[in-house]
Amino acid sequence: MPPPNQLQKIIQQSDNIVFFGGAGVSTESGIPDFRSVDGLYNMKYPFPPETILSHTFFEENPEAFYRFYRDKLIFPEIKPNKAHLALAALEKMGKLRAIITQNIDGLHQMAGSQMVYELHGSGQRFYCCACKKTYTPDILQTTDNVPMCDCGGIIRPDIVLFEEPLDDLVFDAAIHTIECADVLVIGGTSLNVYPAAGLVHHFNGKSIVLINQSHTEFDTQADIVIRTPIAEALSTAVHGLI
Repeated sequence: MPPPNQLQKIIQQSDNIVFFGGAGVSTESGIPDFRSVDGLYNMKYPFPPETILSHTFFEENPEAFYRFYRDKLIFPEIKPNKAHLALAALEKMGKLRAIITQNIDGLHQMAGSQMVYELHGSGQRFYCCACKKTYTPDILQTTDNVPMCDCGGIIRPDIVLFEEPLDDLVFDAAIHTIECADVLVIGGTSLNVYPAAGLVHHFNGKSIVLINQSHTEFDTQADIVIRTPIAEALSTAVHGLI
């Protein structure tokens, strides 16, 4: 394990950092990830989560989709944890150029981060499948069933479902941001989900820092691998800069 001040030193020497994160960034806020022992992939439902959260399932079974969504993907009491707050602080310092996240919870924005690329969309936004009118999550409080637009169309969360492509504009912007970065900090992601994981291959800068409690296939490419919880690693490093 690297000395605790090694990450702080890298941050101190750069003002062109990009953070690429996954579910592990939000687990300390109480949001389960998909693949851990307690994650959504290990919960029992009539269908596996990747089926329920697919485009086909949403189209054919919107009622069942929303039962699952309300039960497992809505966290009204969640708040940003120390990792989110540390990243927001780095942005304010002028050191962090952008956050690229696979999460849909909106916690980075709640913490104050401004430049956030949401690869898989956001559960904080909804829109009508027919007329594209936009809604806030409050629309779910208007009914216990499938929320419907005034035009008669079904309202859906603005997230990327299985079988759906990533947003080209968001993905291309993420690639460009990583290509231009001096430091890439990767945290809380298994780097098993493509095409998102492939973003790492676009980095041409000086240092890669990987913060993850379990092994990833990119460990050997990182200049520093940190196994401590991401909130602890980031908050400790940032606190030393204040």
